[in-house]
Amino acid sequence: MKKNFLNVLIIAIFLVAGVVSCNKDNNNEVDDRALMVRMADEGILISGTLTEKLELKSNIEYELTGSFVVGPKGELHIPAGTVIKANQGFSNYILVLQDGKIFANGTADKPIKMTSNSDSPQQGDWGGLIINGRAPLADPNEVGSTEISAKHKYGGNKVDDNSGVLTYLILEYTGARSSADVEHNGLTLNGVGNGTKIENIFIPHGADDGIEFFGGSVNVKNLLVVNSDDDMFDFTQGYTGTLENCYGIWEPGFVSSESDPRGIEADGNLDGKNPNHPNQSNFTVKNMTIDLRLAPSTDEGKYMHAAIKIRRGAKATVENALIKGQGQLRDLVDMTDKKGDGNSGSVINITNKLSTPIFGKETKGTANITIKDDGNTGCPTNIFGWTGYKF
Repeated sequence: MKKNFLNVLIIAIFLVAGVVSCNKDNNNEVDDRALMVRMADEGILISGTLTEKLELKSNIEYELTGSFVVGPKGELHIPAGTVIKANQGFSNYILVLQDGKIFANGTADKPIKMTSNSDSPQQGDWGGLIINGRAPLADPNEVGSTEISAKHKYGGNKVDDNSGVLTYLILEYTGARSSADVEHNGLTLNGVGNGTKIENIFIPHGADDGIEFFGGSVNVKNLLVVNSDDDMFDFTQGYTGTLENCYGIWEPGFVSSESDPRGIEADGNLDGKNPNHPNQSNFTVKNMTIDLRLAPSTDEGKYMHAAIKIRRGAKATVENALIKGQGQLRDLVDMTDKKGDGNSGSVINITNKLSTPIFGKETKGTANITIKDDGNTGCPTNIFGWTGYKF
């Protein structure tokens, strides 16, 4: 959907003037509110901070033309069947700040889709969805800040913090970057609490990670990630929740641009810089399948470096994991790292059904690891019928 340039320009002028912030101290609060509703009615979401309730409409296709921020006391309600198409670039994303809420209430029949506005969409077209909460990090006194801006804080002491609901949501072509070290994921959860409901999420064709947890306690259920450029499932900075029913796929012909893509990558603290923080990551993954459908190769970018990488003080309980398909895998389970190994108390139960041999090692480091040739079923596929993906 392409919008009239003059229309967008006029709205941008209003935004620069601070009109859409809906601040209660603003004498034009009623007019501001009317303008924001009018923007939404025009199908435009653009830079600004939402501090009140805004309900989108499922019969309007929305264009994301900048960073859309849900501020404190703001509520973004997205009904089933809504489509949001983001313009290309690192600055195009949806960010929910601490004390803001998002209610993306899709259904199996009418999922919500956030995707690229390009006629030829690719990985990394736009920034994806980021949520900042008040749940604890590795250091209970620590406050983190997003890569977008140091002013956007996350973390706290509220384990049951509630940032809203995400259900039956598709996030496509995410992971835009501003540099090699600063890049978005599909879904980024920063200090998000377990009062937040996140279930039935589909993240195909994203750059960087499919999903990344920076601390917090939120539980995520029924997650399908297809062709993530880097890690499928990433945990760091003291994450303590549960990921249940997760399925990651690399399709035939897929090539990663990253140097060390993995199925699971887990750090106890942020980048291994704080091994003495008291609350290192201690999380659970239940019912996981990693499905490689690649031609065998030892060329970097054409193989996965580790199905499961637990490092830097992280402790993981991985139950009913299944690795299947073909293509090269360097290591099955790797607990080692130059910045610190994973917690030796980790418990990992895995069935290896790859039809091609591992050219590294089955296990590296110390943990309670059970590897068997059969028995584990991994993640069921019938729960993803709503996505339309053909397994």
